[in-house]
Amino acid sequence: MDSTPRIGLLGTGPWADRTHAPALAAHPGITFSGVWGRRPEAAAALAATHGTKAYDDVDALLAASDAVAFALPPDVQAPLAARAAAAGCHLLLDKPVATSVAGAREVAEAAGRAGVASVVFCTLRFASGTAPWVEEQAAAGGWYLAQAHWLGALFSPGSTSAYAASPWRREKGGLWDVGPHVLSVLLPVLGDVTEVASAVAGPGDARHLVLRHASGAGSTVSLSLGAPAGASDAGVVLFGDRGRVVMPSWADAVGSFGAAVDALLAAVRSGRAHPCDVRFGLRVTEILAEAETRLAD
Repeated sequence: MDSTPRIGLLGTGPWADRTHAPALAAHPGITFSGVWGRRPEAAAALAATHGTKAYDDVDALLAASDAVAFALPPDVQAPLAARAAAAGCHLLLDKPVATSVAGAREVAEAAGRAGVASVVFCTLRFASGTAPWVEEQAAAGGWYLAQAHWLGALFSPGSTSAYAASPWRREKGGLWDVGPHVLSVLLPVLGDVTEVASAVAGPGDARHLVLRHASGAGSTVSLSLGAPAGASDAGVVLFGDRGRVVMPSWADAVGSFGAAVDALLAAVRSGRAHPCDVRFGLRVTEILAEAETRLAD
């Protein structure tokens, strides 16, 4: 990778417009090499706003980039990420990597074959308010229970969120959209999930999980994108040897994405995999797919 790495962006939706593109344009250590999207007019507008080039051909952007960031629906992201890895591009992926185990495994295997670095942008692992907290609790250990919830109001009556127009979120719900955020905290702190002990459906897209972890701890997880606006909230509470510990609040998605860029660059330069890499993303997909199967049963 050059001393000033070139990072391109695949995607032009609200997440790309509000987070990815501003963070890439503002990052002092990279060159924002261009934008590709499924809507060429949106790619042109986003590129013009941030002083970079719009590409009609995704392979041309890959050839002009050392790494690429993704702001695409997961099952559009996965085959393009495998293609990018084969072209030698390092990967800054969005969560979930895919909504099928096969799709996520394809990306992980492609990255492994190509020897490219990867980071999955799970916000809580990079936000300044939460990332140090996750590391501290993982190092402390001694936990026997976690209670986690992420209740979004994306699909509640009267919602004006730009993300409510997302077909994949409408189809897959909170389990797949915000479930990865919660798992990105629980797995490093409590250990891998050894069993999805229970998975039940609640109102709308609400899903409630009981998980067993490698440390012996248990966790309960409630997820939704259709909670009433007044009930919208997210948080994690840990119980253990040090008593009760509450995850702090977080903000600044643009700054968090900039930290994810830094993490990818560090992984490339050091040759050491980041803990939140594509293999971690694959594991998250496996757990969510298991939960989905339990719900279907």
